[in-house]
Amino acid sequence: MKALRCPVVELRQYTLHPGQRDVLIDLFDREFVESQEAVGATVLGQFRDLDGPDRFVWLRGFEDMARRAEALESFYGGPVWRAHRDAANATMIDSDDVLLLRPASAGGGFPVPTGARPEPGEPGPLPPSLVLATIWYGHGPFDTGFVEYFEQRVRPVLAETGGEPLAYLQSEHAPNTFPALPVRLNEEVFVWFARFTDEGRLDDHRKRLQHSERWREEVLPTLSERWARAPQELRLAPTERSILR
Repeated sequence: MKALRCPVVELRQYTLHPGQRDVLIDLFDREFVESQEAVGATVLGQFRDLDGPDRFVWLRGFEDMARRAEALESFYGGPVWRAHRDAANATMIDSDDVLLLRPASAGGGFPVPTGARPEPGEPGPLPPSLVLATIWYGHGPFDTGFVEYFEQRVRPVLAETGGEPLAYLQSEHAPNTFPALPVRLNEEVFVWFARFTDEGRLDDHRKRLQHSERWREEVLPTLSERWARAPQELRLAPTERSILR
């Protein structure tokens, strides 16, 4: 499967004021998708966090760190953000929970979407889908040896239990080329994404993984040795205009 040209990816998690998520999503999907892509960013996906009613999660990609700086300077210094920033910021409590990532291998990036993004106001594709983002926090870097272990040992078990990884990324430690937007520093993370047709398929994957002998006896003990703390799972429902779904 062909991968998108996004060697730099931001995983952005926003905490919003109660009742403001749909307000932000309506504004974002209408005003902030094409306007960002016009200056060189790629809006990979935007989501409702199913386990946090006041949480909005989205993914943004760039060709490299220099292009990231240019795109962000153009967008946040441009007319669309100026016109709508007050309304957007009014929905937010915190927008600084940002992980800067890069594909963990040549095949680890997000695939090129197969369908067109709906126009603003159009209903999203049916049936709805669900994206699971799993964040592993490491004691140290997730090096080449770990990536090979993931591809050769971990990924097959995830696929067998219905959770084939769609993309897998790791920390990007290049200097933040746009300091006006903070990113989380000094963390080692490995993040993999999978998609499911509905919550039932995700629950089935979790049950099958829990009962997998290979996972319990071989894979999980090896992974646990690398984890600095418990993994984080984000159950994400794509918005109507998300191309990742």
